[in-house]
Amino acid sequence: MRSYAAVDLGASSGRVMVGRVGPDSLEVSEAHRFPNRPVRVPEGLRWDVLGLYGGVLDGLRAAGRVASVGLDGWAVDYGLLDADGALLGNPVHYRDARTEGVAEQVWATVPAAQLYAATGIQYAPFNTLYQLTAARKTEQLMCSKRLLLIPDLLSYWLTGEQGTELTNASTTQLIDPRTRTWSYEVAERLGIDLGLFAPLRRPGDPAGVLRPEVLAETGLAGPVPVTAVGSHDTASAVAAVPATGERFAYICTGTWSLAGLELTAPVLTEASRAANFTNELGLDGTVRYLRNIMGLWLLQECQRAWGGPDLALLLHEAGSVPMLRSVVDAGDAAFLAPGRMPQRIAAACRASGQPVPRTRGEVTRCILDSLALAHRRAVADAQRLADHPVDVVYVVGGGARNTLLCQLTADACGLPVVAGPTEAAALGNVLVQARAHGPAGDLAAMRRLLARTQPLTRYAPRGDDAPWQAAEARLLTP
Repeated sequence: MRSYAAVDLGASSGRVMVGRVGPDSLEVSEAHRFPNRPVRVPEGLRWDVLGLYGGVLDGLRAAGRVASVGLDGWAVDYGLLDADGALLGNPVHYRDARTEGVAEQVWATVPAAQLYAATGIQYAPFNTLYQLTAARKTEQLMCSKRLLLIPDLLSYWLTGEQGTELTNASTTQLIDPRTRTWSYEVAERLGIDLGLFAPLRRPGDPAGVLRPEVLAETGLAGPVPVTAVGSHDTASAVAAVPATGERFAYICTGTWSLAGLELTAPVLTEASRAANFTNELGLDGTVRYLRNIMGLWLLQECQRAWGGPDLALLLHEAGSVPMLRSVVDAGDAAFLAPGRMPQRIAAACRASGQPVPRTRGEVTRCILDSLALAHRRAVADAQRLADHPVDVVYVVGGGARNTLLCQLTADACGLPVVAGPTEAAALGNVLVQARAHGPAGDLAAMRRLLARTQPLTRYAPRGDDAPWQAAEARLLTP
């Protein structure tokens, strides 16, 4: 068995996982976990990227001897470098308010329908395209010579080599999903200099070797290659869906819920745009056709407001609350910013004339029912828009541990749910490295190995569909 280090950067924490891969074995263990705490400074909300890099170095030191290192993380955010390769300030957080109203400015030049037809990316106020438009006249952007997405930035610090990994680049709204390269026309019309981006890399491509200074700091014996993986964490997570056929939907759960299908070609219709589906690129020529849903961020923020109660206790309290008593739109941008989440959920229920959740159990049940309802709508809409029916829904990522959410998702979708693996992003990261450095096989072979080796839990749908239909109608009624 060979060992691989998977650096997985999340919105609230980062970790370095060690994956061990053999012909019929696959396991991951956590070497080091570290916090990812955004910082609010006078100019706005920023990432502490130096703290993240320090956590990565600590994790590699704890990982021990590895055959390769791969990095994945969240999408859309970036660091700017000067001509000497030095970072020009802390990267802006995607929840920063600087992009408010920017989309309308972009659409005045490239109408929303044309933008979607060219890039296939759903509207989200924090897309890199809108961030660059908001920063257009800033001194920092005007002085920059290179833009690196967050996983690529940390990879550059580890190796001294610059690149732009394709699955993450596809989230910028500057990639043509048909050609799988830059959309030069969109960039030119919006005055975005694509020369800021380093050359594109694809999962499995070499991304350099650890610098001597990194080897000295981590105690690793060189040379240690760094391998490009699906550096958008969702791309790595989807690669780790343990599907045994093609008729499946997936939900990558964590801070966000990404619900959709794996396709061989993008869906660029006006109906798809109106439904706010995105066409992000995946491994081996695939397209991740999905909808972004606010996800367990809603519950995480409530837990923070309540002083961090145990999740198991909250799920127990929520289990005694009647189903679908109150629901909110889990994709509503009103829930994007941090702070006062229980009050905002209560206000949304009050405004829609529903019972106002007051206890922790009622708020938790409202969130989980709302997420299950959003999963239902996304899975149904994706099948209709892509003309791609499914027989099963795979729930991967941290939310696979949330037994109540998994059961509610099965009930809402009317389909069996297979939950696991929970460490999907790290496993996908490791498997791409393994096949770049050994006989790990194609994507189908990777998934067969996952299905054989990872613990999975199956949830059968229960009850009548009518309550979910009624809740959906209630939510969609103005």
